[in-house]
Amino acid sequence: MNTRRLTKKEMRIFAVGQLGWSILSGIIGTWLVTFYLPTADAVKDSGALFYVPTGLVILGVLTILGLITFICRIFDAVTDPWIASLSDRSRNPKGRRIPFMKRAAIPFAIVTVLVFCTPFGGVKSGDTNPLNIVWVLVTLILFYLFMTMYCTPYNALISEFGKTQEDRMYISTAISLTFFFGTLLAYVPFALAGPLQGMVGYAWSYRIWFIVLAVFALICMLVPVFKLNEKEFVDAKPSDSNAFKSLAKTFRNKEFRKFSLSDIMYWVGLTLFQTGLPFFVKVSMKLDESNTMLFMGAMTVLSACFYPFVSRLVAKHGKKKLVIIGFLGLSAAYLITALIGVVPFLGAGSMIPGVLIVLISAFPMALLGIIPQAIVADVAEEDAKLTGENREGMFFAARTFAMKFGQSIAMLVFTSLAVLGTEQTTTSNDLTASEPGLRIVAIAAVCFCVLGAVILMAYDEKKVMKTIQNRK
Repeated sequence: MNTRRLTKKEMRIFAVGQLGWSILSGIIGTWLVTFYLPTADAVKDSGALFYVPTGLVILGVLTILGLITFICRIFDAVTDPWIASLSDRSRNPKGRRIPFMKRAAIPFAIVTVLVFCTPFGGVKSGDTNPLNIVWVLVTLILFYLFMTMYCTPYNALISEFGKTQEDRMYISTAISLTFFFGTLLAYVPFALAGPLQGMVGYAWSYRIWFIVLAVFALICMLVPVFKLNEKEFVDAKPSDSNAFKSLAKTFRNKEFRKFSLSDIMYWVGLTLFQTGLPFFVKVSMKLDESNTMLFMGAMTVLSACFYPFVSRLVAKHGKKKLVIIGFLGLSAAYLITALIGVVPFLGAGSMIPGVLIVLISAFPMALLGIIPQAIVADVAEEDAKLTGENREGMFFAARTFAMKFGQSIAMLVFTSLAVLGTEQTTTSNDLTASEPGLRIVAIAAVCFCVLGAVILMAYDEKKVMKTIQNRK
């Protein structure tokens, strides 16, 4: 069967799907900790409540939220390769990928909202209802299941739709842009929930916006499902390997192992920043929470301004060097965060730290938002040419797993470190973040980003690209 390349318009239609799922991912990444670990000021001034215990009650070093994310990772360890294998092996006449995305979109959007709708009310202090813990655990597991069902097939299409290096970079740029704008939209409640709090209360002022965002995200996720005919562009032979054999083959690729380990460090560092930004603004900088949206918006817009230059830089310098530069740039931004309240011109109550973070992190965000997806597509193409087996789904499932594993580590690190140095008892059910703890979180983010850069130095980009060119 003859297939054709996507037009630029069709590539942009494909990128709209990432706008949708990145909103839902951003809601969980930004709000899971912010909603269930409110700051002391939010409890005191805005009526925030505690729905699950927030203290270090697991072995004295972990929180309930940290344990929940760990359990979700165990669940993901099974579902990621399983869904990827089902997609790679699918013989659906409508394609191997889009039918999965279609089935996952609606429950994915619904369960995102349900994560924040515990069946029992919160408390100002004291013990919370333990069934709320069960609710958060179950809904979060379902969230990751449906996220995998949508994102793994979606990401596999990057390699299949990107038939040339030019197409691949264009798609990676487009989906990176929609990813950051989707993440930005997840911050909207910081700016718009306040006026609703007097009418519907603290929790529902945010839940209402989660519902609005989830509906919009659902529409976006369905756009490529109904506007693109996968079979027009892809005629790949289904894989015959089962899930774990296919996963083993994927990680047998030495260059992919190096990239994946580095990518986990990236997602830990990025998630520590995204999760911590509301706390850095409110607790460290002592500014109104609406500034969270302001800083994130400025960072996203400025980062987007660099996007047109990334493809040219890749053509001149290669992908590996630029990703390492991105890691080191993010490290510098996180270092500024760690120095808030320590260096005189980075004092609390000032906008200067936020402005510096925006200016320093924008270019690295552009590099790290675009290039890693293209690297995965390169490795998947190299592997297909060497083995004769199309397992793009499994390669991108591994990257999805790296993303979620990195996010999970970040949740463990953030919820455990952010409360250090507090004046409260660390096992208290209503524990809140402290300035010393947030400084330690920022330093941890610096360490993860530097480690990611060091690991990526071992990636042999020349070998991968040479194989692709020779086999063509």
